[in-house]
Amino acid sequence: MDIVIIDDSPITIALLRKLVGKLDDCTAVPFISAAQGLEWCVAHDPDLVIVDYLMPEMDGLEFTRRFRTLPGKADTPVLMVTAAEDRELRHRALTLGINDFLNKPFDQIELQARARNMLALRSSQKKLANRALLLADEVAEATREITARERETLLCLGRAAEHRDPETHEHIMRMSNYSHVIAHRLGLNEEECELILLASPLHDIGKIGTPDHILLKPGRLTPEEFEVMKMHTVIGDKILANSASPILQCGGLIAISHHEKFDGSGYPRALKGKDIPLYGRIVAVADVFDALTSERPYKKAWDLDRATGLILESRGGHFDPECVDAFFDAFDEVLEIKGRYQEADLAEATAPQAETAVA
Repeated sequence: MDIVIIDDSPITIALLRKLVGKLDDCTAVPFISAAQGLEWCVAHDPDLVIVDYLMPEMDGLEFTRRFRTLPGKADTPVLMVTAAEDRELRHRALTLGINDFLNKPFDQIELQARARNMLALRSSQKKLANRALLLADEVAEATREITARERETLLCLGRAAEHRDPETHEHIMRMSNYSHVIAHRLGLNEEECELILLASPLHDIGKIGTPDHILLKPGRLTPEEFEVMKMHTVIGDKILANSASPILQCGGLIAISHHEKFDGSGYPRALKGKDIPLYGRIVAVADVFDALTSERPYKKAWDLDRATGLILESRGGHFDPECVDAFFDAFDEVLEIKGRYQEADLAEATAPQAETAVA
């Protein structure tokens, strides 16, 4: 352990070095100048400081005041050596952060005993600090494991919906990444952007509660059947919204709001404008664009001009104008995502999707 000794008397320095040398595993770091000692402490981490009170230029009190302002030095033990018995002086010293005093001429046995006690305190501080760092690492690792399991759960939930719906895994990947891009362009912080990336794949999870004869119907739905189909938004919210997970809660919010329309003509609650949750408004643009530009067994993909034309025509009607603008501001990123996640084998798709892309 490093013991810094600061005293303007070479004789005192020599004596203190000799006494410190008798302490186990301790190294004396002596300074005649308080300023030089302080400079050393800026770059190093002493375990104990023994400082004289009366010194030229900078006395022990001023040294201690400056020392305590250094990062990581608030709890380092400081022992002041002084011939003064002034009670007010000692009160000031304690206020500035002096831990203990040793009177001149000092007793060698007393000095070693006080030094050992203060080094024991320092050793305990270090052990606590190391334990805190270890616990922080363990908490971080546990958090990473929980996050990984949560993401795996989300993936399983998304796949559960996929097995009942002919939309592909690639659609979910593109749509969620489009949503992330729009959120970023709207100025949402990184945490919110990550949240929408993870939660948006659950937007249609409620379709696991839609009867097969409606979900997989090859022809156009009757008005009555379409009312049943629309309930997948409510079912998705019921499945996810009561979870303790912020991601699943967000997924429920997206599930119930991504079919709302900016002009109030959407479902299930006919919300209008910014009464529609922002995440739902974002996913609406991403979901419809990918549905339009993706090939399915029952339809050909629209070309980009036709699809983007519809999105622009629906600005302020179906879609939030700000979300549309953000989407086109980042259109180069959108196209990169579209190229990155190409469709898998369409033969694996099960049956025609009854709901139209813009329903």
